[in-house]
Amino acid sequence: MKISVLGCGRWGSCIAWYLDKIGHDVISCGLPNAPELIALKATHKNDYLTYPESIEVTSDLEKAISHAETIIISISSQHLRSYMNDIAKYPLEGKKIVLCMKGVEVDTGCRLSEVVSDFVDESKTPIAVWVGPGHPQDYVKGIPNCMVIDSENKEVKNELVNAFSSDLIRFYIGTDLIGSELGAAAKNVIGIAAGMLDGIGYTSLKGALMARSTREISRLISAMGGNELSAYGLCHLGDYEATLFSPWSHNRCYGESYAKGEKFQKLAEGVMTSKALVKLSKEHNVDMPITTAIYNILFEEKNFEDELSKLFLRSVKQEF
Repeated sequence: MKISVLGCGRWGSCIAWYLDKIGHDVISCGLPNAPELIALKATHKNDYLTYPESIEVTSDLEKAISHAETIIISISSQHLRSYMNDIAKYPLEGKKIVLCMKGVEVDTGCRLSEVVSDFVDESKTPIAVWVGPGHPQDYVKGIPNCMVIDSENKEVKNELVNAFSSDLIRFYIGTDLIGSELGAAAKNVIGIAAGMLDGIGYTSLKGALMARSTREISRLISAMGGNELSAYGLCHLGDYEATLFSPWSHNRCYGESYAKGEKFQKLAEGVMTSKALVKLSKEHNVDMPITTAIYNILFEEKNFEDELSKLFLRSVKQEF
């Protein structure tokens, strides 16, 4: 398959490396002035991996889109709409768009597939999402994992799962696009909460965090028309090891740094996602105490120890 991966950061470069490794014809495309692209063009390397010579690195968006049967986008979720303005200038009919990114648009509360659908006719340009656990640092060592591809288009998601599966990544066919997207986005918020618990030495509470946060995310998924069981699948609960415990998790590291009063310089998608999820929780009248606590800490300047403590002082209630 001819594939162009748009975005060459940590995850975008890993996707390009992986798809080339399993035999696809891959172009890796980034913004001209992006440090990640400049490094890859100069050395074919970054902090995580080395590209083989078979991967072409370019900043020519038109060339990348023209090349592709399948366009994979892996960028910061809050920049997707502006990037789609650029992508939509070129012919997209007959191509598939796959989103390898996790978030919810803050201004609108839209899932990322909904953002893309504002620019394309899905009957001619199908949209899919690729979510689930995994870090480049593990994949390049040959450590396998499982992921999910989901889409409203059954034929497309089946085709992509078959084309992208290997001994390194086992793909499952998603059956709930709403749940897959919301679950994947929300796990980054919970990753920040886990990091805060690590930062104050309350790591043992991460078990309770995992149980209760999955439950509140499932309520939102259900309220928005999805299957609440999706929260217990690979898109959310299945991604907790990589997000709540891994030293590679940007969101967990962000939360830990915040609790310690330190700066974390890399992208943590969960920050803006917490704002978007609180917006959705109010619109759909869903109680999301953990997500709201993280939002209050990050955007309302509430004391993080006070907010976390309040979660344990809530009125007595049944677990289920």
